[in-house]
Amino acid sequence: MPAPKRSIMWFRRDLRINDNPALLEAIAAADEIVAVFIIDESLVKSAGSKRLAYLANSLRALDESLGNGLHVMVGDHVEVLSALMQRYGATSVHISTEYESYGAARDVRVEAAGITLVRAGSPYAVAPGRVVKPSDATPYKVYTPFYRAWCLHGWRKPAAGPQSIKTVMPTESERNFPDWPMPNDVSITPAGEKAALERWKFFQKNALNNYDEARNFAAIDGTSKLSAHLKWGEIHPRTLLAGLGESKAHDTFRKEIAWREFYADVLFHNPKSDVEYYAPRFAQMRYDKPGAQFKAWREGKTGYPFVDAAMRQLVREGWMHNRTRMVVASFLVKDLHLEWQLGERFFAEHLVDYDVASNAHGWQWTAGCGTDASPYYRVFNPIEQGKRFDAEGVYIRRYVSELAHLGADAIHEPWLSSDGYSHGYAERILDHGIERLESLARLKEIKADKPQDPRA
Repeated sequence: MPAPKRSIMWFRRDLRINDNPALLEAIAAADEIVAVFIIDESLVKSAGSKRLAYLANSLRALDESLGNGLHVMVGDHVEVLSALMQRYGATSVHISTEYESYGAARDVRVEAAGITLVRAGSPYAVAPGRVVKPSDATPYKVYTPFYRAWCLHGWRKPAAGPQSIKTVMPTESERNFPDWPMPNDVSITPAGEKAALERWKFFQKNALNNYDEARNFAAIDGTSKLSAHLKWGEIHPRTLLAGLGESKAHDTFRKEIAWREFYADVLFHNPKSDVEYYAPRFAQMRYDKPGAQFKAWREGKTGYPFVDAAMRQLVREGWMHNRTRMVVASFLVKDLHLEWQLGERFFAEHLVDYDVASNAHGWQWTAGCGTDASPYYRVFNPIEQGKRFDAEGVYIRRYVSELAHLGADAIHEPWLSSDGYSHGYAERILDHGIERLESLARLKEIKADKPQDPRA
């Protein structure tokens, strides 16, 4: 009896069974598949403990959905894949296409070693590079026209789930599941495809139809909280898009998915913009050196309650509400006069949903130096933002216990209350009004002799 034909399904940022074109291709190409995830030690070193703990949980969930058939290997990608192909007689290796610089370069190196990779699908509804201006086929630099063109381009329907998956069962030596423990006093969202689909159903039922209004209020469960699931490919954006209608709320959510795809497209065309200024002239601005104030920002002890609540949420949960991401980013760049890369790196350390394109370009948007830049002179007022989007102080009390005794009338400005500091809350490290003027003065310095921006 001839040996069964086998293919390799190399999982990376697509840790799911459903709506996974690469998996379907692998199944169609062979009688059995060798399902594998390769732990990249270089990425492990750069990932925060929360993200690693989440990944470990996600791999366990994927393994369960594969009937405990997931090979988890540690080592060089070429060596691992070559060994698996030889051991199991696999004739093809199937992947979801990567577009970020690191992943794309890794795949090129694998192919250069003589391993043919069969690509199908990507982490996006529309792959980076596909949406271009019809006039000259150049990439979009502004979100709104990108969004219109992205919608016009359209996307495929979700791929069907496999009817059955016949996996080659790994040996004990091929089951190197990582033991990355959850840090103490940290609570992160459940991982895995099942958890992602359950969260999507919950959001559709309870918050989607009011998303355009509720998404800005930090204290309520008004956002999808699917970012970590999207980051690891536990759910595909096609699945989300297929469940949307044409209401204002649904369109607002569709636009948020498009922002993720826009930033991926920007990084694809500008591969250094994850660390460099998209608008180069801002590299010439006067910035301060990180010191005690940066430490206070990281620890949630700036003395500004809305900022501190957000930073403590990040450290405690590995996630932060999008509204407060903008507020704390503005505080770092405009109030502390620090470069955005410092904040981006801190987010990268703690965010479970860390996505290099979305994180870097979201920071640059708030810093006023990216695509679709919120103008640099737009400075978020940390007091007024709290009053507007956490009027009763529920969010602040949740994360800043030192202020839990204060009512809504005092919690946003505890320095005005006789009881504001009685429970040990930190005093303000700066005066926002003064630092706002300072940030505008520094902007004026680089505008005085403004060089031509090649991206303009």
